[in-house]
Order: sequence, then C-alpha cells, then structure tokens
Amino acid sequence: MEESDQPGLPDWSVECLNRLFSSLADPTRLRIIHALVNNDRLNVTELAAQTGLSVSAISHQLRLLRDRFLLEADREGRAVFYSLADDHVRTLFCIGVEHAYNDCNNSLRRDSERDA
Repeated sequence: MEESDQPGLPDWSVECLNRLFSSLADPTRLRIIHALVNNDRLNVTELAAQTGLSVSAISHQLRLLRDRFLLEADREGRAVFYSLADDHVRTLFCIGVEHAYNDCNNSLRRDSERDA
C-alpha cells in the first residue's frame, strides 16, 4: 500500500510531529524558548541569566533545539546569538502557555498557588 493510500497522517508527518513535541518536553528547553519568545535574540550568557540555568545546561539544549530546526544561530565575532527559527515556534509555544493557564485542569498550578 502506498503512503497516500493510508488513512491519517503520513509516517513522515508523524515523525516530524514526534520530534517537535519531544523537543518541547523538557523544562530547560521550555525555559530557553520562553526567554526567546520575550527577547528576539540572546547569547548563551544572556539565556543563562534569563532562565536562571547554567551556561553548560543551556548549551547542550541549544544544540538539540537547533538540530530540530526550532532555533537559529548567528555568529557575531566570538558571540553566537540564538533566536526562534520562525513564528510557528512562537505561536506553538504561546498557544501551549495559554492552554496551561486557561484550559488545563491543572493541579500543579493550584498546588503552586496554594503554597505561595
């Protein structure tokens, strides 16, 4: 059976979605993307300051996000500045945040607010 004859999403599309969503399934990567949603471009030191994470923790995750085409890197002299690859990444992240704040029956949020 040819791929076009199969019902549902094509295999390549499923794999692409799997890579995308697995890329977002990490707290460090979410913090990096959040920082870049709020700042057009940042270097590793700035990302560490924005996220409260170490430079080494950031660096490893930046490579994965670049390999998965979610970030772009521009070198200026010795510094490398990172930015979101496109507006799709920003939109997807912002919709996820909106879902977490408004649509989820989120016991983590309730527990956090109660403990604060």
